[in-house]
Amino acid sequence: MADALKPTVLLSEAEVRRVVEDMAARIAPMIDDETVAAVLLTGGLWFAADLTRALARVGRNVRFDALWLASYGDDKTSRGRIEVRAGFQRPIQGRRVLILDDVFDTGLSLAEAVRIARDAGASDVLTAVFARKPWPLPRAPEPDFVGWEAPNRFLVGYGLDHAGALRGLPDVCALD
Repeated sequence: MADALKPTVLLSEAEVRRVVEDMAARIAPMIDDETVAAVLLTGGLWFAADLTRALARVGRNVRFDALWLASYGDDKTSRGRIEVRAGFQRPIQGRRVLILDDVFDTGLSLAEAVRIARDAGASDVLTAVFARKPWPLPRAPEPDFVGWEAPNRFLVGYGLDHAGALRGLPDVCALD
């Protein structure tokens, strides 16, 4: 990797862990064991795995599902549209759904996930994102739970990637 692309640590692995534990404590009173935690693939996997384990440690054993949505491809900016690559794997009719994603920037993926969950008959939809980036335009819906207010930089690590690479870094880093 060229020096110009060397990641700069913004949030260490230990800080990531603290953010997730805090989120679990805030989310747990709002859900029950019938709640379906639905991760937005692919980037949200790391956060979803850590958050569902943290929820279990505070007594919430949620059900698990996934939506595979794509808006970036290998680019650094959103294409402005969402591609649904795979929907829910189990029925969610009448259940509370907690949508989990790695980063909230344009809001397009989260809005599409909320729409899909409501159309599938979810009784209630909550949203949780690990990081929220500043955005110049209004976004809807704003997440119900945010772990970290991220800077307006290109982020990698902890599920965030650059053309499929660097997702596995344990820290959240800037690549700019």
